[in-house]
Amino acid sequence: MKKVLKDGKLYSLIEFKDKIYEDLDLSKSDLTTLLCAMLIASIGLNMNSIPAIIGAMLISPLMTPILGVSFALAILDIKLLKKSFKILFIQVAVSLLASTLYFLLSPISYASTEIITRTSPTIWDVVIAFVGGLAGIIGARKKEANNIVPGVAIATALMPPVCTVGYSIAT
Repeated sequence: MKKVLKDGKLYSLIEFKDKIYEDLDLSKSDLTTLLCAMLIASIGLNMNSIPAIIGAMLISPLMTPILGVSFALAILDIKLLKKSFKILFIQVAVSLLASTLYFLLSPISYASTEIITRTSPTIWDVVIAFVGGLAGIIGARKKEANNIVPGVAIATALMPPVCTVGYSIAT
């Protein structure tokens, strides 16, 4: 399959698909990173710390299965779609359980401003997620380092909302 650009700056669709398959796993290091991101997000939400919440957004490995789902839908690959959804479901479930446990044990029981702002999603959140997904696929296909993927990770992050649900369950 030909590359979109002839200078080799973009992955071919086959290379990109192989890269996504390679990155989709549930290794100990991915789960540890996931738990670290959850803890940072939960503490950031508890303490009303925007820098901590943004840090958790960047650390979180949830972007990989989300990118897998998006790409699978774009190329109509059912096998990739199933694998991506499975890993996304497991990661969200682990994050939700761990954040619920954190908030059950946390001595701070009031809802901070950062928690409250995540309890009223709007249609604009859906638009941001859609446009962010498009930008994410463009950025992830680039071989050289770029700032698109981290920007998408911040704009469309799931970790703080998942931790907010954990807070809601715990309280």
